[in-house]
Amino acid sequence: MFKAATVLLKEPLSLNSGRNFAESLVHKLGRQPDACWLYCSPEPGMENLLAGICSVIETPNLIGCTTDGEISDMGLTAGSAVLGGFFSDSIDCYVVSSENIDRDGEQAGKELAAKLPESVQYIQLLSDGLTGNGCALLRGMVSVLGEVVPIVGGTAGDAGKFQKTWQFVGNKVLTNSAVAMGFTGEFKVSEGIQAGWSPVGLPKKVTRASGNILYELNGESALQVFKRFLGNHAEGLPAVGVEYPLGIVRQCTDGIDGNYYQLRATMSVNHNDGSLRFAGEIPEGSMVHLTCGDISSILDATKKAVAIAREGLGDTSPRMVFYFGCMARKKVLGLRTKDEYALIREGFGRDVPILGFYTYGEYCRVGCGGPCLLHNETAVVSVIGC
Repeated sequence: MFKAATVLLKEPLSLNSGRNFAESLVHKLGRQPDACWLYCSPEPGMENLLAGICSVIETPNLIGCTTDGEISDMGLTAGSAVLGGFFSDSIDCYVVSSENIDRDGEQAGKELAAKLPESVQYIQLLSDGLTGNGCALLRGMVSVLGEVVPIVGGTAGDAGKFQKTWQFVGNKVLTNSAVAMGFTGEFKVSEGIQAGWSPVGLPKKVTRASGNILYELNGESALQVFKRFLGNHAEGLPAVGVEYPLGIVRQCTDGIDGNYYQLRATMSVNHNDGSLRFAGEIPEGSMVHLTCGDISSILDATKKAVAIAREGLGDTSPRMVFYFGCMARKKVLGLRTKDEYALIREGFGRDVPILGFYTYGEYCRVGCGGPCLLHNETAVVSVIGC
């Protein structure tokens, strides 16, 4: 037995609205949930909202974060809160957290993984979108768990302000933290990941980089390379960079021919040393492409991600769909963002609950069987079946 549901809140966040919110979910499910997710806009009253929810919801298995847009069965909303949950007689969930992730991301990842049972089969990871190092966080988790366990999720947002994000675990509101939910039991999980940006021109070698700061491409200032590529649009850096992300060339590892691109979005520009800061690590010595995309290619990628996730289930019925999409996709799509949601709904049917948010970064293993990575500008679809 598995049943999931989502509910939407479009009123000021308070203790009372939190209670009513949670009661709506319990009513829709027909009983108390075994696990819950809360995604909301960073509005005053988040602590009270969570306290109200936890006064009704009996399980401690709750994680969530602030976002750049919330996704539920009601579609995409902003300035809102969505609460999702499920109950099952064949799945057990475990919630863990790690604080102060900016001190040592890899160690934080190890701590998260060590707190989960060795039998964990699937993990959803949410982390601060402005502090810490998501790549290091994953490295730490994989060093404990190995590369077999799929890790899916996203980094928290703050409605495009880029000032501070929050994470939720149980009845706590945290920041500069990572929270995760691990799953064990009898179920099947599948993911689909696609971006929609295409390479432009010849590949370039990263000749100088440190962490997420790119200094040189082919021995030339990274900023100069971007200025030449963008022309008059370069004045809009770093914001315009979300439309022209950097693509790290990665090789497929399961016998499929060709490459894929792990995208990186620009976060800031240093005009003094000609460097660019990105929303994820860029390995020195790697080959990269400048890329571009449009509404049509982005939506086509979402459709492919849905198809990959659906196909991965085989004959197993989808029971709950999770979507983690980069806020850059929402920015480029504009009013067409509703079409991205429609593609997910169309791919899984009207009766399967959908839950997720627009992120500052996405966690997922690549579709060609590689390790779990931190992505930007990407659509991640994860579905639980049983």
